[in-house]
Amino acid sequence: MANVLQTTASGVTLFPAELTNELFNLVRGKSSLAKLSGQKPIPFRGETAWTFNLDKEIDIVAESGAKSNGGATMGQVTIVPVKVEYGTRVSNEFMFASEEIQLEYLRAFAEGFAAKVARGIDIMAFHGLNPRTATASTVIGTNHFDSKVSQTVTYAAATANDNVTAAIALIEAAEHEVTGMAMAPAFRSALAAIKEGSSSNKPLFPELEWGANPDTLKGLSIDTNSTVSFTGTGTGNTNTDRAIVGNFRDYFRWGFARELPIEIIEYGNPDNDATAGDLKGHNQIYLRGEAYVGWGILVPAAFARIQA
Repeated sequence: MANVLQTTASGVTLFPAELTNELFNLVRGKSSLAKLSGQKPIPFRGETAWTFNLDKEIDIVAESGAKSNGGATMGQVTIVPVKVEYGTRVSNEFMFASEEIQLEYLRAFAEGFAAKVARGIDIMAFHGLNPRTATASTVIGTNHFDSKVSQTVTYAAATANDNVTAAIALIEAAEHEVTGMAMAPAFRSALAAIKEGSSSNKPLFPELEWGANPDTLKGLSIDTNSTVSFTGTGTGNTNTDRAIVGNFRDYFRWGFARELPIEIIEYGNPDNDATAGDLKGHNQIYLRGEAYVGWGILVPAAFARIQA
């Protein structure tokens, strides 16, 4: 079957003379953090999340007895939105296609952009990296799990289940509960390979075999995602995470400050590509999606990382 899409020397995809109104979206991406926590709106200028803790237990006071100070600790976490974008050039034949084809293409682009944002949230919040370059982002700074979460367990594939138990023990020793675990595919595979005993071929976690990704494992909310072990092709990226365990429900906050529509740009050089040049001069248009995303790790001690 001939390839109906044509690509110019500058890398711009042209539309065929006739095109079905259905595009098959090949973009894949999701956020483990979104699944394990929750979403709330964030003010465009950011917000400060306050943490409050009563340090001691209640005190019994005898009749006419003296009362003592229990104490309270207050802290704050500033959640500042980060602007993210994705854009691409296409032939301006898009502008002359039928409205049905235009809407289908924009729908596919919007869905793909949403998937990339979801994946990007994990990469940014887990590792502090710019998803495209896979290098440390000065905009994110230290606002990510690899920087803030100091409790770690050394990964061992043969005893990956014991790694989870050890990580949970660290969190519970800090008097926090565990609500979920995000794990890399390699960690899921390691768990799936563990047998019930040395003389048994029966898997300890049969629900993880064959690449399955259940919502829970032994009552714990889980999600498998390559973003946990993401390294990309950037230089200086030393991420060795295999799983992150903790109280995502109560102590991780994220949300969209603003969700912008897909923009169609017909003029100029919006991607600053000196080689591709001006859009109008090359019969091109530019599709761009932008969003503002913010997050905060409220209590780092409520998490632990299992790392190689």
